[in-house]
Amino acid sequence: MATTEKPANYDELSEEERAAADKAAREKEEAEQAQLPYRWKQTLVDVDITVPVPKGTKSRELDIVIKPKNIKVGFKNKEPIFEGELCARINTEESTWLIDNSQEVVIHLEKINKMEWWKNVVTHHPAIDTTKIQPENSKLSDLDGETRAMVEKMMYDQRQKQMGLPTSEEQKKQEIFQKFQAQHPELDFSNAKFQ
Repeated sequence: MATTEKPANYDELSEEERAAADKAAREKEEAEQAQLPYRWKQTLVDVDITVPVPKGTKSRELDIVIKPKNIKVGFKNKEPIFEGELCARINTEESTWLIDNSQEVVIHLEKINKMEWWKNVVTHHPAIDTTKIQPENSKLSDLDGETRAMVEKMMYDQRQKQMGLPTSEEQKKQEIFQKFQAQHPELDFSNAKFQ
């Protein structure tokens, strides 16, 4: 399986050398992805795969199997266009496929873990560098309550770190420590440190 790895001495490279290494890795990744029999894109929530098929293809001619950890796409009684183990588990109840304009099969896979980027669709296909993914901007109001709260906490913690202030977790520890200190004034906490 091909990957887009950074050179071993990446951190020692100059800014120009890093830019050149990044560009080469990006070009290699794009070339590998272009060789796949499909195009794909993802969000944290789902993966959409587009598979070109001959114009006029009917759904009854296709053999598409979507399982929690595997996928198979092809024509009945022929070698599959692609098949294999998925990068991560999916929710088959929310995953679907359709034929678009009688020339593309569009497959929608709903991720189980909605907090990770996939490095590939099928594990034996070339991987992408998930650290370079630029997610689309979305509004906090578009998120469900639990996800929104988690994103707001992460944003707050990031702002706090940038200003050199304690994160929400560190603030919690300090509050607990202060309560304990108030309950035990006889103890000396002058050398206490947070880990």
